Amino acid sequence: MSSPIIELKHVYRSFKSGRQIVPVLQDINISVNPLEFLCLVGESGCGKTTTGKIICDLLPPSAGMVNFEGAEIASLRGEDYRRFRRRVQIIHQDPYASLNPTQTISEMLSYPLLRHKLAPNRRGVLQRVRELLDLVDLTPVEDFIDKYPHQLSGGQRQRVSIARALTTEPSVIVADEAVSMVDVSIRIGLLQMMMDLRDRLGVTIVFITHDLALAKYFAWDGRIGVMYLGRLVEIGHTQAIIRDPQHPYTKVLLSAIPEPDPEKTRSKQHIQLRSEDIPRLTELPRGCSFHPRCPWYVDDVCDRETPELAIPLNSASDVEVACLPLQQGRELQLHDA
Repeated sequence: MSSPIIELKHVYRSFKSGRQIVPVLQDINISVNPLEFLCLVGESGCGKTTTGKIICDLLPPSAGMVNFEGAEIASLRGEDYRRFRRRVQIIHQDPYASLNPTQTISEMLSYPLLRHKLAPNRRGVLQRVRELLDLVDLTPVEDFIDKYPHQLSGGQRQRVSIARALTTEPSVIVADEAVSMVDVSIRIGLLQMMMDLRDRLGVTIVFITHDLALAKYFAWDGRIGVMYLGRLVEIGHTQAIIRDPQHPYTKVLLSAIPEPDPEKTRSKQHIQLRSEDIPRLTELPRGCSFHPRCPWYVDDVCDRETPELAIPLNSASDVEVACLPLQQGRELQLHDA
């Protein structure tokens, strides 16, 4: 088995808000293998984007270690660090805000090529820009190369963002909600294009989304990591998690996904939470942070100790779950709402 290309080891990240310390990430451990699709899923504020920025070194961890190809990023210097910056790229969520409105598409894509000396001359730069636009299906190239962002649709802008991430020939791309700002009708096309790029260019993709149905489609042959209030609560192969979710939070998320089949919709069990209120990051409950809302809450267990990721007793898969009752071999009992 190949060594991980990206590793997060016991990563914490907190921010100051006035006099308060806000713990955004707590004890995150993730290994991403070469050519893998890994989806990080969870509701807004769970720490997905912060994790992605830490992978790209756009934010430093408050504690813990981030490794790229076995070397700690914080220790890289000079050409080693420049190589890391070239090989790990990010696609930002909002193509309306992440593209410079004063630059043409050609100027935007040319700058990384010139900055990292990835083309021999100006003619080579222009040729590479044309190749990138063709790669992301912005054709005919002449219709796009000299346009400004405001002259493009949302889907076209996102394709430019993907092309910009590809300029440095990266090994890892972090796609932060890369299709959430475009119309539903063109999301599948963008996702399919990204999957094709992985196969054609040999790129590892960390895909961040709040939509579990999207993660199911995108990473069916990869893995999903489910996050809740700054912690990973379940991680494993997508098919195993979708078919038999273990953590109560994952069960709730899956129960909320609408089904295209009316018969399935009518028969599907929608799980009722004990509370709709999400705890504040500055006032996290003791023990498992999901226990105030958990329909399977076990008194005097879930509110005592913070669970760590582990494979539950009697589990037939290698899915890791942060749930003490499961780790103790208990069968979860659904309480009445």
